[in-house]
Amino acid sequence: MAKHASQRQTGPEASIPDKLYFRIGEVAKLCGIEAYVLRFWESEFPQLRVNKSGTGQRLYRRRDVELVLRIKSLLYSEGYTIAGARQVFASEAKEPRKRAQSELPLSKSGHEAGNHAAPPAIEARLQKLRAELKDILGLLSAPPEAAPARPSRQTGPREARPARTSGPSLFDA
Repeated sequence: MAKHASQRQTGPEASIPDKLYFRIGEVAKLCGIEAYVLRFWESEFPQLRVNKSGTGQRLYRRRDVELVLRIKSLLYSEGYTIAGARQVFASEAKEPRKRAQSELPLSKSGHEAGNHAAPPAIEARLQKLRAELKDILGLLSAPPEAAPARPSRQTGPREARPARTSGPSLFDA
């Protein structure tokens, strides 16, 4: 426990014991809410995915308990409705994706926003990869070409297949 003393947290998460799983009664006591409220929140917040034991007992992990504390704070302290709290979680989930995606593309000069140029070998490989991906995208988004008539192997109505109306198949040559 001495090594955990330097990693102590402040706030409500600090009072969560260091265990792998918590039962619903323990979580209810830790969070100061009733068990039926926890069960209701499980149905309202898809982020709250609770495991169940073989006997059907709900088993919360530490991150589940932290999420319950966050939901309680949003609903009771900050005055959000359940729908509003859902929107907060949805916007938080979208924001990291936007940031991560904005860091991926390099500008034409080879610089990321505020960063130095990539080494020339890596930049050349990236440009080649981008060109190949654009070619693949062009193939996938091109209208289907008229396929040459093939001899039919149909022996009866069971093997009849509808005409293809979508794009090219992976097996078309």
